[in-house]
Amino acid sequence: MSNDAMPVQQRRVFHIPGYDPIHPRRYRELYRKESAAQAEISGYDISVHAGPAEDKFYWAVKARIDGQEVIARIDVLVWSDIVRDSMAQSIPATYWQLIQTAWIYTVTGALRRLMWMRKGPVIAALYPVAMLTLQLVFALWLGATLGGWVEAALMWLLALTGLTGGLLFNIVSTFATILSYVIWAAVAVVLLRWFKARDNKLFAYYLMHDYAFSARLWGSNPSELEARMKVFGDEIAEALKGNVDEVLVVGHSSGAHLAISIIADLIREGRVPEEGPRLAFLSLGQVVPMMSFLPRARRLRTDLAFLATQEALTWVDVSAPGDGACFALCDPVAVTGVTPPGKKWPLVISAAFTQSLSPARWRALRWRFFRRHFQYLCAFDQPKDYDYFQVTAGPKTLADRYRGRKPSASRIDIAVSKYTSIIP
Repeated sequence: MSNDAMPVQQRRVFHIPGYDPIHPRRYRELYRKESAAQAEISGYDISVHAGPAEDKFYWAVKARIDGQEVIARIDVLVWSDIVRDSMAQSIPATYWQLIQTAWIYTVTGALRRLMWMRKGPVIAALYPVAMLTLQLVFALWLGATLGGWVEAALMWLLALTGLTGGLLFNIVSTFATILSYVIWAAVAVVLLRWFKARDNKLFAYYLMHDYAFSARLWGSNPSELEARMKVFGDEIAEALKGNVDEVLVVGHSSGAHLAISIIADLIREGRVPEEGPRLAFLSLGQVVPMMSFLPRARRLRTDLAFLATQEALTWVDVSAPGDGACFALCDPVAVTGVTPPGKKWPLVISAAFTQSLSPARWRALRWRFFRRHFQYLCAFDQPKDYDYFQVTAGPKTLADRYRGRKPSASRIDIAVSKYTSIIP
């Protein structure tokens, strides 16, 4: 590979989002807004320009950092259409997903072992189960209560007529009972639909679909996702042939485990040229154990073990205990139980939200759990050694930026997973 000490003048960045149904334009606008804020705080210049309308979604970045000019192109590798298709479930289908997903994580023992490491992401996983169950119970209770009131009112009116028996009494009584069940069902359906329509605030359906997507094949990737990952790999391989100094792959949230397998395939297939651009991988807020701890995740476990020893890349894993939606400071290779001899990667470091964000900013984000999960892609008002915009648009390679950096002392690097089988 090229000398890492050489400054970067041109960079290609490939951002692989997590389970997100929203158009990738959101990531461009987030980058535009937050990079401007970080530049003002840190004293450098950066500008963002949208790419032309075409099948590929990207934007160009021009920056002047530490007196050096850098040009970067940032591509979002889109799988939001696959996410939207997986979320197109009816309310009954979602509750069936709840039962299946809870069963898979419980019967495999994965849920219990995940809790040994970090309770935050497990609580996040249990939240949609609890919230959806609560919605169902409340809807059924309210429906039954209103139906019961209507039935009681009809029977009271019937009693006022003096009818206590006979055919008419039986007909009205039967009608009242049937009507109460109709009202029960109607109220429950309307209320459940009302809850679902407001899931952009509650996130119960969204998270349920997310965890179900990971668990439905017990840790294997669905065929449509594997096909898309092959396309992503081809795009990255093409960039590695180009005249740039660094190719940086960013995997955020569940996008991290997709990136692990994509990069592992590229190296195994000999598609990372020795004299080409430097290859770097930045995993942010990863949730790898949610997949790798499942019995059929042999593909992912194999890729983790393979990537951990490779000289062809630099892999830095950034997370923070303040992010309750990720497995903060958990070495994904080690906790999965597939640590190979000669392990080099990842370098596990903390974004240290409580130190890199001012007390006022931290208080503002205290109850914004999903916003905190995206903080890695945002500005820090008291930045330490992690700055997303310097990583993606600065003059240093990822390897050079973190050369000599020690891993976080509080990282978790013991084997936890019950399932450690890999592909021979």
